[in-house]
Amino acid sequence: MPTYDTRLIDRATVARDTEAFRFAKPEGFAFVPGQTISLALPQADADAPPLKHTFSLVSAPHEDTLCIATRMRDTPFKQALAALVPGAAARFSGPYGKLTLPETAGRPLVLLAGGIGITPYMSMLRHATHAGTPHRFVLLYSNRRAGDAAFLDELRELTRLNPQVRLLATFTAPDERHEGLHGRIDAAAVRRAADGLSDPWIYITGSPGMIEALGEALAAAGMPEASIRSEGFYGY
Repeated sequence: MPTYDTRLIDRATVARDTEAFRFAKPEGFAFVPGQTISLALPQADADAPPLKHTFSLVSAPHEDTLCIATRMRDTPFKQALAALVPGAAARFSGPYGKLTLPETAGRPLVLLAGGIGITPYMSMLRHATHAGTPHRFVLLYSNRRAGDAAFLDELRELTRLNPQVRLLATFTAPDERHEGLHGRIDAAAVRRAADGLSDPWIYITGSPGMIEALGEALAAAGMPEASIRSEGFYGY
């Protein structure tokens, strides 16, 4: 897999303890929405191997920069990432991954995201809205509180711009002002989200525990295994 040199352009807070980092997009690098890169950062000891972490790309292919987003944690990689200043050099390889949009838009997509698992869907929804594709989406997005939900305002704007996108945000510990959905994503919530959709794809992104539990629940509820695609987010 090719390796590319890049540099940090800027960063922004997108939710509680969550930062988005924009990097320069190298000439010749191409990807499809939903794919990942492996980002490598140098260590203070020049003789030590670089620190590496895999990230889904938030940016869509038409954008002229590459964006990743992550929960900030006290790990060696996240510490190195937090220490980057605009202009700092980095390298990455990729793209990787098969959690991408289907080639045809005949089947609707029910996208299930836990926390920072929203990132590959941002790329898909940005792309679909920009390109005007006929894909139909229902996004069920779970967080503890609204302040933990990265890109929530942008997602609401995407639903305004693209009538093919429906957003269902649910919170497990909402404050008293929240009037939306409450609770974790489970098989019953997925059935409600998919109500009226014919033979949908089910995509799941989030922690490995969430994916395993949801996969088992959906299988028990009769969802065909061939219709389910998933990607686990480790170390976030």
